[in-house]
Amino acid sequence: MAADVIVDTGAILALLDEKDRWHEVCLGALRQVRLPLLTTEAVLTEVFHLIRRSRTEMEAVWTLLDSRVIVLATIDNSELPPIQALMSRYKDLPMDFADATLVYLGEREAITAVFTLDQNDFATYRIAGKRRFHILPVERP
Repeated sequence: MAADVIVDTGAILALLDEKDRWHEVCLGALRQVRLPLLTTEAVLTEVFHLIRRSRTEMEAVWTLLDSRVIVLATIDNSELPPIQALMSRYKDLPMDFADATLVYLGEREAITAVFTLDQNDFATYRIAGKRRFHILPVERP
């Protein structure tokens, strides 16, 4: 897939919304990473659900996808059991499906960097049960 960073819903939303308190910090982080960012269908579903009333933001997401700033990784049915296992392992958080797909993707693609605003959860999640994610952006607004 040739990606070094996976991207979560909150970071995408912050990039789209100039009024978001994380917008500038996320733009700065975006400038420091090698593109493309890799994400999952579950994350895009959340993004499109949350921006459903904003035609401008919807078009901006399509632009990110068309320009390959963000690329979609496929996950097929045979990969669902390990995702279910992740959700069971982190049931006390609880881990949602979108996060589980990203952690699984990090494991599958050997990607240790995640672009997320969900810093507490991703600080808890482990890649292959051992390694921590490198969480971007590092600075906070």
